[in-house]
Amino acid sequence: MSLVQMRTFIEVYRRRSLSDAARALGITQPAASQHVASLEAQVGHPLFDRHSRGVRPTAMADDLAAAIGDSLDVAQAALSSARARSARISGTVHIAAPSDLLGEMIAPRLGPLLETGLDLRLHIGGRDMLYAMLLDDKVHLGITASQPEDGRLAFKVLGGEDLRAVAAPIMAERIAQMPLGEALNTIPHLAYDLDRPLVRHWLEANHIHVTRLPSVTAPDLRVLRSGLCAGLGWSVLPGYLTRSERAARTLVEIPAPVMVPRNTFYLVWARASLRHPRVALARDALAQALCGDA
Repeated sequence: MSLVQMRTFIEVYRRRSLSDAARALGITQPAASQHVASLEAQVGHPLFDRHSRGVRPTAMADDLAAAIGDSLDVAQAALSSARARSARISGTVHIAAPSDLLGEMIAPRLGPLLETGLDLRLHIGGRDMLYAMLLDDKVHLGITASQPEDGRLAFKVLGGEDLRAVAAPIMAERIAQMPLGEALNTIPHLAYDLDRPLVRHWLEANHIHVTRLPSVTAPDLRVLRSGLCAGLGWSVLPGYLTRSERAARTLVEIPAPVMVPRNTFYLVWARASLRHPRVALARDALAQALCGDA
C-alpha cells in the first residue's frame, strides 16, 4: 500500500469522481483507476461502486478513509514542507481573497513570500468564488472570514478583526440624538451586499433589529469607507479598515451597547494542492506573515 495509492484513494473518496481526483492530482484517469484497483486488491474488498455520475464509496472505503485521511494529510504537508526547506523553490503561487482584505492587509505583507523565490498571482473573490477556485485548482491559497466545511479543504486560523459601527461625525451626532435602534432604522446604512454580513453580525451581537435594506451596497469595503467619510450614512467595517479615519475623526465609532463582535480570518487550501512543495512553502510563509496581525 503505497503513499501514492493512498493519496489517490483519499482524493477519489473526497471528490466522488475518478476524473476529478485525477485532475486534482495531476495524473491521468487510467492511472487513478489503477491506483484504486491496486489498493482494492490489497485490502481484498471493493472500495467504490461505479455509476454514471462518478463513484460511491463502500463501507470499507468509509472505514479506510476515517483511518488514514487526516494522518495522510499531515504526512503530505510535512513532506512538502521538508522538501520546500531543502532547496530554493521557484514557481508561481496563486492567492485569492476579498479585494479590501487583499489590498489593505495581505499585499503589504507578501515580502517574505517573494524572498523565497516565488512569483505570486493575486485574485479577488468572495467566499463562494474563493472556495470554487481552490477546488478547481485555479488558486492555491485563499484568505476568508468563513470556516470551510468541505472536507476537501483544509484551513488554519490566522487571527481576528473587531467589527465597529462607524459614521461621519455629522451622522454620528444625528444617531446620538435618538434611541439607537430607532436611529439605525431611520438613517441610511451601507453594506457589502443585501445580506449585509458585517452589519448583521454587529446588530445581532447588540440585540438590535434593523428592518430597512441598505441604501448603498458595494462588494469592496473600501468603497463603503469612502461613502461613510462623505456622510452617506452608517455601516459596520473591520477595525483595521477604519483605524486611521477614527484617529483623524473623519469617522466616529457608534458605541456598541452590548459588545464589539469579532470575525475570524482563515487561511484555506485544497488538501490535494500540498503535493506541490511551493504551495506548502507559501502557505507556511503566508501564515507566519499574517498570523495574529488581522
